[in-house]
Amino acid sequence: MSRIGKQQLIIPAGTTATLNNGLLTVVGPKGTLTRNFNDTITITIADNMITFLPKEENPQSLALWGTYASHVKNMLDGVNTPYTKKLILEGVGFKSEVKGTNLDLALGFSHPVSIPVPTGLTVTAEKNNITVTGIDKEVVGSFTAMVRALKKPEPYKGKGFRYDTEVIRRKQGKKAA
Repeated sequence: MSRIGKQQLIIPAGTTATLNNGLLTVVGPKGTLTRNFNDTITITIADNMITFLPKEENPQSLALWGTYASHVKNMLDGVNTPYTKKLILEGVGFKSEVKGTNLDLALGFSHPVSIPVPTGLTVTAEKNNITVTGIDKEVVGSFTAMVRALKKPEPYKGKGFRYDTEVIRRKQGKKAA
């Protein structure tokens, strides 16, 4: 049984949620999110509460029960307060700046790296601190993970991208004989 799926979600004031043929639309002060849900889970919206119940008790529907509840909770939270992730770029000569709808990076390669910013995201780069903000938690997380994957932090000098809350374990390096 899903502990997350059993919980009833309260729709905050100023936010509306509508379900139409498996397409859930959440409208809030910061924007609109839509997501298509499978019919293995019954989603009920009544009295500013959203409840979830599996139609059958098979492993697939029990697995989706809590997952769908988490997706809807993230949608409700995102349209009210946007999600933010911060990346810190460390290293001599490493640079980051936002030009138009692209994030331009100099990461020590022989060429500059330019990444298009997905629609719905706001990216700012100042002094090698990159802040990604958006209402969709999944898009914010995947974009920051993609940027971080370009130059992961290395353990000797700590050069590369790291999250602001991430701690890089440092290694000692070579010892003189």
